[in-house]
Amino acid sequence: MNDTVKISAIVTAYNVEKHIGRALESVLSQRSTADEIIVVDDGSTDATADRIKAYGDQVRYIYQDNGGASLARNRGIGAAQCEWIAFLDGDDEWLPPHLEQQRELLQRYPDLVWSTGNYFRCLCWENRKAPDIPANRIRKHLSSRDRLEDYLKHYVHGLTGHSDTMVIKRSVLINTGLFTPGQKRANDLDMWWRIAYQHAAIGYIAEPLAVHHMDVTGSISRRYSEIELYRDLIDHHLILATEQNRLTALKPCATRILQFWMRGQLFAGNGKGIRKMLDHFDDLIPRRIILWFRLLTLFPRVTAIGCHGVSKIIRKLRLRRQLVRKPNS
Repeated sequence: MNDTVKISAIVTAYNVEKHIGRALESVLSQRSTADEIIVVDDGSTDATADRIKAYGDQVRYIYQDNGGASLARNRGIGAAQCEWIAFLDGDDEWLPPHLEQQRELLQRYPDLVWSTGNYFRCLCWENRKAPDIPANRIRKHLSSRDRLEDYLKHYVHGLTGHSDTMVIKRSVLINTGLFTPGQKRANDLDMWWRIAYQHAAIGYIAEPLAVHHMDVTGSISRRYSEIELYRDLIDHHLILATEQNRLTALKPCATRILQFWMRGQLFAGNGKGIRKMLDHFDDLIPRRIILWFRLLTLFPRVTAIGCHGVSKIIRKLRLRRQLVRKPNS
């Protein structure tokens, strides 16, 4: 193990009694073990606590009243004793080489303060698992081995990383302001963008390092879908990026995520919300995209039915390369 890179594994858990064992076993099975394992239980009401405590002194258990993912991660960061933090959601899992490869990368590039990597998306109910991005496509973007010189520049090409594959210096997380308490959507994206304004370069491993399970019920992305949450997040970052002289780099990222969110709203038949976003971010979205979305929202219910129909065909024929959650009906 590379003793120069001490890592605290922070696992956040909320009502994941069926999955937390899988997550903790994946941490304990690392080829290069974590220096400490902290599990923050965010007020679980099922048997999650019992499942965690069964691991005894192999993990450090912290309980807090339910406050959301941001507060749970911040609690773990505050309790951590190592220089580096690696995150894992309690319903996902790491692959065995994750920490080993991250340690080797950070040792090669001592100037880096954060690193991430590819991951598998898993649809267990369909018995399907695929990389978020094919590894060969990622390698085309790497300026040198396992490194991107500007996270925001490559974000628009899908090299976003994932919270399960992030390894970040604890001091950077603290100096950036930690995760935003009470933020119902994209609290991880908010943090990555804030870090990228000050630390553009990031380590990036092309091979998958974790498995993100997409069939877990109660997903936050389904519980909180108000269009205002997206609008406020982008507005906030347009201000932050301007202050950090990174607005030019951020704008394409904001455009990409806006289009992604609006496509999701087509499935929900939320034509009114989409039109609000088009009006609010008129200067960020290309004219042809604005026109296309306005046409699709003329008859939102018809569009939603059509989107679900096309999605069912694509799923049945398995034509989509990247796996996505089944849209809400």
